[in-house]
Amino acid sequence: MKFILNVIWLVLCGFWMAIGYLVAGIICCILIITIPFGIASFRMANYALWPFGRTVVRKPTAGTASAIGNVVWILLAGLWLAIGHICTGIAMCITIIGIPLGIASFKMIPVSLMPLGAEIVSTDQMS
Repeated sequence: MKFILNVIWLVLCGFWMAIGYLVAGIICCILIITIPFGIASFRMANYALWPFGRTVVRKPTAGTASAIGNVVWILLAGLWLAIGHICTGIAMCITIIGIPLGIASFKMIPVSLMPLGAEIVSTDQMS
């Protein structure tokens, strides 16, 4: 079931959201100081392509630097990516079949706003 949901996700919105994360990552890597944001954005692009079967967990060791970095990230790209997830989530929830996809898009909003201090893991590793 995860495979089917991931394929539908990829076709309907995952590809476009991943492109958004890739553009944000490239811009952040061009501005040399924000390379850690670019790396986090590339990680999120991978997650945006194939989200089902994976989840985001917060690192307990993330400190003040991650919090400050997340504020800078929100100002640079996080807000626009979160708006993208809201728009795709609403569009997905229009149909009954798309409701799980819309919920997945809404679940990605917190990590699109605060990617530093988060880790993407397989749901199989959680148990």
